[in-house]
Amino acid sequence: MSGDPTTERAEDPSTQEGIPINLTGVPETMLWTLYNRAGEARRPDGFLRDPECVRVYESIDYDYERSFGKPDASHPMRSRVFDDALRPWLHAHPGGTVVELGAGLETQSHRCDDGRVQWLCVDVPEAIAVRERFLPPSERCRYVPKSALDLGWLDEVDPARGVFVSAQGLFMYFEEADVRRLFVAIVDRCPGVELMFDTIPPWFSRKTLKGFQKTKYYRAPPMPWGIRRDDIEPLLRRWSPRVASTSAVNYGVFARGPSGALLRLCSRLPGLRNLPPAIVHVKTTGATA
Repeated sequence: MSGDPTTERAEDPSTQEGIPINLTGVPETMLWTLYNRAGEARRPDGFLRDPECVRVYESIDYDYERSFGKPDASHPMRSRVFDDALRPWLHAHPGGTVVELGAGLETQSHRCDDGRVQWLCVDVPEAIAVRERFLPPSERCRYVPKSALDLGWLDEVDPARGVFVSAQGLFMYFEEADVRRLFVAIVDRCPGVELMFDTIPPWFSRKTLKGFQKTKYYRAPPMPWGIRRDDIEPLLRRWSPRVASTSAVNYGVFARGPSGALLRLCSRLPGLRNLPPAIVHVKTTGATA
């Protein structure tokens, strides 16, 4: 294999159209995010360029619209925000390691690869099995078939040149105690690590626990962990003295139309900014506090 994850592609039969995929529960959400990213990437005015996502989307035999309705900009917006934070980190940490927790069918390694970074994609075995069919691993892009809560994946991380951990659409599916245990383990094992993850507000968490029907045919998995944007930094600082800084932005940065304008307005108003989901970027210190 070459060491470039942007050039490694599955050969027959994986790249042929119409491959059926059978997933349930949280792993099935990888198809939801793929669908929305592909919808944006296929637009001539799209803000996310993601040809590998489009290729994978078109290769899978799945009735996306039946399950998820019309595509929206939520997930591609999230990926774009993560990309925009990661690229300067890559420049500052040549040969560093990027860990994607709950990697699913995310194609960030193809959008952002700089020819030097080491990618580590962590997800449950059934998700990794699907990922391998359409996005094969390579010398610099390794896969670990474990839950993010199985801290054994940390043994695969080389912290020597810096570590960036991302978790797109993952932490909300865990209980808060599990998120805390995972967060503390990462910070303790990888001094100076940067982390990015997204959160949902408590009202939406409660909605999913009661049963959130995205469409008639698809019910989203329960999301137990919800948190207000204003509560994120104080909570993380209680969890670890190594938190150096925390920034958060609301969903809606690139959203179009009236809904996008409303989300951006919410992000500027103290009371309303706690209502939408948020994306969190955490920087930590390397020394024990």
